Amino acid sequence: MSGGNAASPAGFDPVPLARHLLRTVRAGALATIDRETGGPFATLVTVATDFDGSPLLLVSGLSAHAANLDADPRASILLAAHGRGDPLAHPRLTVTGRVERSAEPRIRRRFLARNPKAELYADFPDFSFRRMTVDGAHQNGGFARAARLGPAELLTDLTGADALIEAEEGAVAHMNADHADALGLYAVRLAGAPDGNWRATGCDPDGMDLAAGDLTARLPFPERVTDAGSLRRVLVGLARDARLNDETA
Repeated sequence: MSGGNAASPAGFDPVPLARHLLRTVRAGALATIDRETGGPFATLVTVATDFDGSPLLLVSGLSAHAANLDADPRASILLAAHGRGDPLAHPRLTVTGRVERSAEPRIRRRFLARNPKAELYADFPDFSFRRMTVDGAHQNGGFARAARLGPAELLTDLTGADALIEAEEGAVAHMNADHADALGLYAVRLAGAPDGNWRATGCDPDGMDLAAGDLTARLPFPERVTDAGSLRRVLVGLARDARLNDETA
């Protein structure tokens, strides 16, 4: 672990938990530096992720946090899991970095795939997509479970994955059009999610992101995927495993 952490408590592995929160939480608290006072300013935003897991945002130019980011791009985003009982007993992740404008088509596509309702206003003239360049994170897994993480621990390594990145949009569209049954099995039988109209919203070398309305799930791959061929092979194998789980449930 980076940042000089003490040994983690038994059973607490902060890296996979942090990566899971990064890929599954759809809304978080964005903290910016107030351009007038220099103090912290927090607001609620919807979030998606780039191929490597870098947070993606869509913000209105009329908002205070957009003006703050234009003046100083340093920011943090708190992503928290929700559940019953004490909110502080559930895991959360604070990601820090610089949030800057991006006109890359993939940023728009990946954000709207995760947050389709934003299509209603995404093309308004005052709205812009932003991407965070991550410089670190703090993972809190509940009481007495915390660790600081560096970018390499939090983000997905894209080395050698250019072919997958190029094929990702078509692969996601194909899964949604022709394999809705498999996506449902992935979500329910492998990711432990409830039944729903599950669809793929993106994939990367480490896994596939799924959504059903307001629900999200993450399908981890059993091996690193770097091209369309290995993606197909892994998805076929996972579909087989999910169907076996379905038959024995």
